[in-house]
Amino acid sequence: MSIWRRPVLTVIGRIRGGAIEIVERGHSTVIGEPGGELHARVTLHSPRFWRRMLRGSTGLADGYVRGEWDCDDLVALATIAGSNMSRLDAVRRRAQFIVGPVQRLGLMMPRNTRTRGKRQISAHYDLGNELFSTFLDSSMNYSAACFDDPDQDLESAQINKMNRIADQLDPGPESHVLETGTGWGGLAIHLAEMTGCRVTTTTISREQATLARERIRAAGLEEKIDVLEVDYRDLEGHYDRIVSIEMIEAVGWQDFPTYFRQCSRLLKPDGAMFLQAIVVDDDAYELEKASRSFISRYIFPGGCLPSVGEIRRCLRAETDLAENWLTDIGLDYARTLSIWRERFLKATDRLQDLGYDERFRRLWLLYLTVAEGGFRSRRNSDVQMLLAKPAFSGRAGRPVESGRTAT
Repeated sequence: MSIWRRPVLTVIGRIRGGAIEIVERGHSTVIGEPGGELHARVTLHSPRFWRRMLRGSTGLADGYVRGEWDCDDLVALATIAGSNMSRLDAVRRRAQFIVGPVQRLGLMMPRNTRTRGKRQISAHYDLGNELFSTFLDSSMNYSAACFDDPDQDLESAQINKMNRIADQLDPGPESHVLETGTGWGGLAIHLAEMTGCRVTTTTISREQATLARERIRAAGLEEKIDVLEVDYRDLEGHYDRIVSIEMIEAVGWQDFPTYFRQCSRLLKPDGAMFLQAIVVDDDAYELEKASRSFISRYIFPGGCLPSVGEIRRCLRAETDLAENWLTDIGLDYARTLSIWRERFLKATDRLQDLGYDERFRRLWLLYLTVAEGGFRSRRNSDVQMLLAKPAFSGRAGRPVESGRTAT
């Protein structure tokens, strides 16, 4: 029996919003609130679990990847954990007087320089286009969809999202749209086909750029869409519209001001920007800057989530952009992740054929479920914003009810 078992149970035994049953050597210990809707059974295969718990999500991920523990409902476990993070936040805030100065010196999270940024993006997005095709929809959208109802399929929900972007930005055939973060070209193709606009899209992922160009050629849109492999800081020119879909999370907190300043500089005086961003609560933002979760270490190296408050601060301090419209689609993201997870699990044999081993499969399964639990617990959310320059004369952003149908 691990010497760390009792102190760990003392800390996590006060959880609320669900119950966690821990099974070790045939013996069961239940913590939390039994009888509730959320229940997860964690089966331990190694006493190292307890020591790894001291390292938070990174330690738990290391143990899960190595097969040291399993869970019958990872989403429930992640949702319970997300619901209880505020208690841990209080402890972490007490350490801010030590962490803060180190953080400000950049020692805890180095800036995402062009070289480092490209390396970090490559670590995720250059894992192989076939990997992502196993669980994404046919448009290859790697961001939250917008569901009209719980039974809507993912492909239709992603079209909903792209239609909303087109509706809010309202580009025409004469418009030149800049997309920061190409993905695999799905949104650029949709905007060009739907509105006739010209699109310049940029990525620093070699794999994404290659497939995006292939898809653009297949759609016969080479004259409408240009794919650049350029860091956002090096972009030039002026554009009627900018669209940024869940790209800001890779910018790094030190460069959030730089990002918004650059976007504002690239927009024409009557331009507008559509931003979709995964966010944390304003109260948790300072802690997010210093966090080292397993997702920021193993999945999205160097990533940091902004808060809505931080976005607004950057807009006021660095730009002349005004917030025209905002909606929250966090529960839509939970539904999106649920579908991705189901598809990922069904593709186990295909992943093995592609060379992705069991450790990789378990790591990515944990990533998809922890992310889903974060949105279901409302620890994280996803917002869409329309940001307008002073002379913008397009339609005003209209309120949209979204996220209510996620299940």
